[in-house]
Order: sequence, then C-alpha cells, then structure tokens
Amino acid sequence: MTSRRPFVTVLLLAALLAAVTGCASGLPAHSWFPADPQAAELAATAHDPLVPVDALPPPPRELRYPLLAGTTVSPYEGVVVRGQSSTEYFRLQREAAGSRNHLREGMPVSQAWGTNPSTAFPAAPVSATEPANAFPETQRLPPTEPAPPGTTPANPLPGSNPTAPTPNSPQATPALPDPPAPPPPSPVQPLTGPPASPFTSPFTSADPVLSTPLDVIVEETQTGRFMFGAGINSDAGVTGQIVIDERNFDITRVPSSFRDFVDGTAFRGAGQGFRLEAMPGSRVQRYLVSFTEPYLLDTPVSMNLNGFLFDRRYSDWDEQRLGGRVGLGYRLTHDLSIAGTVRAENVKVRDIRVGIPALTEVLGNNALYSGRGTLTHDTRDMPFFPTEGHLIELSFEQVFGDFLYPRGELDYRRYFLIRERPDGSGRHTLGNSFQLGISGSDTPVFENYFAGGYSTLRGFAFRGASPVDTTVQVGGRFRFLGSTEYTFPLTADDMLKGAFFVDYGTVEQTTRIRSRNFRVAPGFGVRISVPALGPAPLAFDFAFPVAKADTDDTQVFSFFFGVGR
Repeated sequence: MTSRRPFVTVLLLAALLAAVTGCASGLPAHSWFPADPQAAELAATAHDPLVPVDALPPPPRELRYPLLAGTTVSPYEGVVVRGQSSTEYFRLQREAAGSRNHLREGMPVSQAWGTNPSTAFPAAPVSATEPANAFPETQRLPPTEPAPPGTTPANPLPGSNPTAPTPNSPQATPALPDPPAPPPPSPVQPLTGPPASPFTSPFTSADPVLSTPLDVIVEETQTGRFMFGAGINSDAGVTGQIVIDERNFDITRVPSSFRDFVDGTAFRGAGQGFRLEAMPGSRVQRYLVSFTEPYLLDTPVSMNLNGFLFDRRYSDWDEQRLGGRVGLGYRLTHDLSIAGTVRAENVKVRDIRVGIPALTEVLGNNALYSGRGTLTHDTRDMPFFPTEGHLIELSFEQVFGDFLYPRGELDYRRYFLIRERPDGSGRHTLGNSFQLGISGSDTPVFENYFAGGYSTLRGFAFRGASPVDTTVQVGGRFRFLGSTEYTFPLTADDMLKGAFFVDYGTVEQTTRIRSRNFRVAPGFGVRISVPALGPAPLAFDFAFPVAKADTDDTQVFSFFFGVGR
C-alpha cells in the first residue's frame, strides 16, 4: 500500500498536467460542449463570406450555448469559455468576429442562425452589379452534409491551404456553385379587392399609404325645410311665400301618437319627396301640393303627383286654374331622360274687360285634359346660372276636352365657358337660347303663346310683345324666341356680375314670321348672388328695343327680386 502511493500521486499529477496543457492548446472550442454529429464537418466553414463579419451580432444562445437551451439563465452569466469570463468572451467576439470562437459550430451564418441574413442583419453595401437581396428566403443553402473522407471544405479556415489534398485523396472536391441571382423584387401592389379568405389579412400586399384604414362617421342631414318670405318682380308684382318641403318623406308611416311628431318620425324615412306651397300675391296666387316617388315599386321609374290652384289677374281678364298632374319619368343615361305627364284641369275665365269673340267663347269653365311626352338631354353644370353644357328638351302634347289641339315645343340652351381663373372662379360665359313652339288651330286664347317680360323678351312689358285684337293681347299659336348673353364677374368673389345681352323673336297667330312683328332688344344688366337668398341670383336689366311692332308695349327696366329664409 505504501509503495503504491508515489505511483498514484505521479498519475494524478500527470493527468492534471495533461488537462492544463490541453486547455492552453488550440483545441476546438466545441470540444468543451456536448458533441454534435456534424460538428467536425461543420467546423470547416467558419462563416458565410458574403455577409460582413463586422455587421454580425452574436448568435442566439441556443446555438452558442446548447447547455443553456430551455433555461432562464442569461447566456453571458456564469459561463467560462477557454479560461475567459462571459464579459471577456463577448469582447473577443467583437474583436475576432467570424473566428471559431465567434461561431464555434463552424457553420455558415445562414445555416447556424436559421434565418435570412438579408433580413436578420444590417444590409451590407451592394455594388451596382450585385443583386440587392443576396440571400432570398427561397434559396437558403440546405443543411451541410458530412464531407466525404479526403476532401477539402468548400470554405476553408483562414490560414489553411485549400488546394492541398488530404491524405488518401488525389484531388480536393470543388466548391459548390453560387446560387443563381434572384429576380428583382416586384413593386408593392395596392389593395384592389377584398381578401380571398376571411382568415387572411387584407393589407398584406397593399401599399401602406393607399391602404390606411379610415373610420367614416356620417349623420343624416336635415331633410325637411320650412321657408317663408316675400318677393317682387316686374312680371308678377309683390308676392309672399310659405313652403314646407320634405325630401325624406314616407307616405305610409302614419303617426300613432303625437310623440311621433315630436321625435320627427312621422311620415319620414322612405326617401320620397313632399312639398306644400302657398304663394299669395297682388297679381298672382298659387297653391301647390306635390308628392314624388323616386323609385316606383323599387324600379328606376320615378313618379310625381301634384295638385294646384292658380289664380292670375291679366290686363284683359282674370283666370283661375284648378287641377292636377300625374307624371312618370325614366333616366336612360346620366344626361338623357324621358317623361310622360297626364294633365286634368278646369280653367275658369272671368271679368272680361273687352268682349271680343276670342274671350266670350271661353268665358266661364273650360275642361282640359292632355297627355304630354318629353325627351330631355341636360349636360349643364348647374341649373341656376350655368356656365357650360347644354339643355335640349323636346315635347309633344295632345289636348282634348272642350278643345282639341296638338302642341309641339323645342327648348334649346347652350353655354360656352370663355375663360376662368386658375382656381375655377371668375368665369366668363357666353349663352345662347332658342324656344320654338307650334300649337293647333283650335287652341283657346288662354292657351296661346305670349311674349314680353323678364322671362321672354326684355325691353317689353309683361305680354307686351304679343298679337293684339282691338287692344286685347290675345297671343298667337306660333312662337320663336332667342337670346344671346355674355356674363362676366365684376368682383373677385363672383357675387357681383355684369351681363350684355340681345333678345329677339316674335309671336304670330300663324306659322308665318312677319318682319314688321320681329322684335330685337339689346341691353345690359347686373347679377347679384346672395348665398342667404338661394342659388338664383337677383337680376336687374336694362333693354332698349330697336325693332318692334306698332302695338307693342315697351318697358326698359325689368327686374327679378326675392327674399326668403
């Protein structure tokens, strides 16, 4: 026992010396960790030569420290590698990135980390001939197979001789070819439709600028209006006006209690139109109730029903009309529409000033019934004060009842935009209009055409440019009226505009136009647009007839003025 102690002691000292010598030698770092089946062969590739070594962060701890995988211990705490502390090891990695200490598994970065280096690390500078994405996800190198005996690694270690064959090998195996260059990345396409599946994200392939989600919050606007006001013009005199207008009417929603009126749910909600109007005046009185269904029976056909009472005092007789109309309309295109209207009314003529035959035969009540068809093509930019576009309206009406006659009319208006400011304001507009009408020989005097006044021929009194029978303005069965007007802004805000115009035309008892009855009246005027008074401007015109009939009644100044709220 005693003789063996020195021998045992010598063996222990030899083992300790061998351990110390092995720690100081150049043994591979992975020998200090559990063996990997591919460790010997993977050690031949120190790092991926296409990725800058200075840009590589430390590998994940599961690859750098397999013993710590699945633990909660920090990979840099309590670990000693080759005699260095964790802090010193981290410093050595930064100083010698790419060495065997840095990647002790000895495999390329793209394989060791299991991610696409082009997206996991900061990108390296790319030359003009090198593709932007050198490591596409679809071209990652497959796991490295163990090298056959006697071959040279494709990526030799620094300082080694790649051409020197190993023992028992006549020649080293050539390196693997580089993967083909990927195609250039396609630009991001904007989102053009809903996702194919409800489980897919709708913005995965969309431009983030074009696919920004928006929250749209809307509230129903005020659909009902109650208006009252007063007006005066050279044709109708002084008038008052009271209007109840509802654009979201529902004729079937009858209120069940007074609370429905308070809540605003009575007769509302179907998108129908309802209008109740009363306009008393010194010369004209008009009372109207109208109902509109924009989609009759859920079809693109619109329907309009209205009843009216119209009373007018003319210079030679008084006239009252009581009746109603039923109209159907259909829009063929955005600009083209057709309409059909059936009319039934009673016309009462009273207080005849002069007893001429044309008046005595219509004195009292006269029943009229008619059917009318209209074709309209309207491209105007606005109904009031248009600046470009045109309106073409063709209509034919057949009247029967106490009188039997046909009537055909053409209304054509064309507007040309001459110039405007860069922002679209300050428009100079040239407008032309023509009105042509022909009525049958059995037309009663109260259905004849008349001219004169603001709406027909300026420079003449209301109905003052019409045929006369012994001082009575009886009108005619043929009408041709035209006007050319040039409007231009006078102020920068377009609230005040000027106008130059020429009105011309005639009304005849037959279709023959007589030169002695042809009227021409040039003039100028002012248009005032007041937003509080509505879209129709206030018009003040001065016209000077240069051609007229001997029996015409002229009037230089004409105006249209209305105020309401």
